[in-house]
Amino acid sequence: MNEFSMGTLREKTFAAEVIMKTMPDATHLTKLFHYFAPGIYARELHIPAGMTLTGKIHKYAQLNILSKGKISVLTEDGIKEVEAPFTVVSPAGTKRIAYAHTDCVWTTILNTNETDVNIIEKHFTTDDENEWLEFAGANQLSLELGFN
Repeated sequence: MNEFSMGTLREKTFAAEVIMKTMPDATHLTKLFHYFAPGIYARELHIPAGMTLTGKIHKYAQLNILSKGKISVLTEDGIKEVEAPFTVVSPAGTKRIAYAHTDCVWTTILNTNETDVNIIEKHFTTDDENEWLEFAGANQLSLELGFN
């Protein structure tokens, strides 16, 4: 039995991420744009066709919009192929792996007045499963009720 035939989808995503980080230019996105409005931050990724990528663990629910392209995303329900226009609210705790069939534009929208992208990233995401579990345990009720 190999590493990808056991474990949770999250474990498989982390395992794939480890392999992907050993490949040249594996995590390079051609374009990244940041947009700010009062109370809103949008992070727009331009993903080239043929790229496989993973995301960070999101501490809170977030709005995602695929405004261009076709992409397959591993979700809790298996692999879903979606095509623009597509909008989804991803729940807290989400970590995804995806494959872009065509050039894609994917935007994540978050509720914040912060404009420093490093502070935003630290507040809303983590790469560490233990940090996520600690955060989720400490914030269980507010996450269930949809409060940030």
